[in-house]
Amino acid sequence: MKDNNNLVLTRLSSYLNDTPDYINESMIEELTSEGISTIEAVRVLLSSILNLYDNKEIMDLYIREIVSELNPQKYKDNLYYKNIKLSEINSSTWSIQLMKYKPYELFVYNDLKVTDDGRVIPKVGYFKEEYEYPCILENNREWMLITPNEIETMAKPIKECFGNVLTYGLGLGYFTYMASLKENVKSITIIEKDKKVIELFERYILPQFENKDKINIINEDAYIYASTKPKYDYVFVDIWHDPSDGVSAYKKFKDLERPDVKYSYWIEDTIKYYL
Repeated sequence: MKDNNNLVLTRLSSYLNDTPDYINESMIEELTSEGISTIEAVRVLLSSILNLYDNKEIMDLYIREIVSELNPQKYKDNLYYKNIKLSEINSSTWSIQLMKYKPYELFVYNDLKVTDDGRVIPKVGYFKEEYEYPCILENNREWMLITPNEIETMAKPIKECFGNVLTYGLGLGYFTYMASLKENVKSITIIEKDKKVIELFERYILPQFENKDKINIINEDAYIYASTKPKYDYVFVDIWHDPSDGVSAYKKFKDLERPDVKYSYWIEDTIKYYL
């Protein structure tokens, strides 16, 4: 099982990093014209590109669970997408650009899943049509964005949070906004060490919040603040980019937890796998 996990993860990672948009509409049309479904066509093409098509065990136990066709309307109806107008950001330093996933371009859209039998299943999705998502640029350099991955991986902590909430890491305020809409959330304290992030948020994004009175921002290093063992009802930690920098940060925060507080961590299942 471990060998299969490593084989799939290694080859899939290479594909997603190097050529995520290799599969295109003409390839799909050629296969669907022979009577197979769109999603099966994507799975067949991906397994062939990864040189795994002849491995029935990989096809049955991995590829068919890894790849999902996503509904773009689900994300377009998200309240942050609908209510927060990032298009208003335009200054000498900050600007917004709409990035695009091409039809059938593959991307990670959720935390990985570890099955009861030990299989590691990355969650990879695609849209049948072009899909736009906002990206914030600082001096024309890609800086922050909100994709289906952020929406899916934060769904659980947003659903769980309650009372006085503490979150480490601000970003574009997606978690903060969605949590602030909940009636059972009294306040949200954000710990953010980057003054530029706070400036962007307070100038362009926070004024659009319906419940901005719930928000308190503290310009501080996350580890320094966490070391004081502050008392909140719910804590959400999101200060890493991916597992490469998340593993060490996760372990540090676990050592700073209070026993009487509920904690959650961004992409925690993925990080646990790499521990």
